[in-house]
Amino acid sequence: MLCTVGLVAAMAAVLQFSLRAYVPGSLEPGGFTLANFSDLLKPLYAKVFLDTVWICFLTAICTLFVGYPLAFALVRTQNAILKSILLVIVVTPLFLGEVVRTYSWIIVLGNNGFINSVLMNLGIVRQPIQFMFTTFGVVVALVHVTMPVMVVMLAAGLSHIDRDYQKAAESLGAGPVRTFLTITLPLSMPGVVAGVTTAFAWTFSAFATPQLIGGGKVNMISNLVYQLGFASFNFPFAASLCVAGLALTIVVLTVLRLAARPLDDLKAH
Repeated sequence: MLCTVGLVAAMAAVLQFSLRAYVPGSLEPGGFTLANFSDLLKPLYAKVFLDTVWICFLTAICTLFVGYPLAFALVRTQNAILKSILLVIVVTPLFLGEVVRTYSWIIVLGNNGFINSVLMNLGIVRQPIQFMFTTFGVVVALVHVTMPVMVVMLAAGLSHIDRDYQKAAESLGAGPVRTFLTITLPLSMPGVVAGVTTAFAWTFSAFATPQLIGGGKVNMISNLVYQLGFASFNFPFAASLCVAGLALTIVVLTVLRLAARPLDDLKAH
């Protein structure tokens, strides 16, 4: 209850700030106004919102494709040593701060980083490939951040699948691929939906990764809030961005839930 009261109070403070006017040269907001929300429709800010949704969507999908085999192997492998190794690989990123993980990707993706050094030494490319300050680089780093959560949720969904269903499909002549597509994948949809929506919401508030990897060329809502709030001291407009970002997150997650209903129906059948 105390946490709930604190959260509601904080959100109420942000909401009232978003309805106040910005007074240049002063840290104190002015009177109540709706101009902050109307300014959000400007192309500059609308593009940041669209870019944020797109980056979050790419991150969630890429994390799903990379994390599903890991989760499947983690649940189905019978070798205790291999299972421990997979668990360590999955969980280890949680013990590192987001900034540390982001700086590690700077070393990997930089013009003089690991990938470019290998490609140039092998003669595959003559000049470094620009991974930094691109959407690709930001998505790669964000996939690493969201991977543990995705794998844990997928593993939880896969662990509840009765092995007898798979054996029944195999006894009726289904091969491994058909068994996976008709049995395993549909029954694991609750974990898939939970993992994708959580990864999307988790990425929506990312700050350090797009700030360091994007370098100001790839902006998300959190970066824009930081620039307006702590660089320009326009706290009312920064608060309106926060409110709009929260509302957009709720809308997108609701749409994803509605879009996933046919998958739940498929699971039921």
